[in-house]
Amino acid sequence: MRTTWKAPKGAGHGTLDAEDRKELPDSAYAFPEQRKEPLTDGKHVRTALARFDQVQGVTDADRDLAFANIRKAAAHFDVEVAETDWRQLGRRPHTRNSAH
Repeated sequence: MRTTWKAPKGAGHGTLDAEDRKELPDSAYAFPEQRKEPLTDGKHVRTALARFDQVQGVTDADRDLAFANIRKAAAHFDVEVAETDWRQLGRRPHTRNSAH
């Protein structure tokens, strides 16, 4: 699956306020077209996985892309993702930080 995610400059933002989110490129989001679920650090990757099934107004194709983007960001930020497909989310814990 192709991905669109690219690590934003200065990745590792922690908390993002509305102004921070406005400045992020579309490529920093799991759902780039909708600009949903920023992937700027490991915490945001875990949040995107936890909230994945709560994202509304997206197609299965959007979810395919978002999951591929999350997996790419997870690898970049050293976050382990147990699932191999977004349809598996919600069945068991999503991540384990391999640094711990």
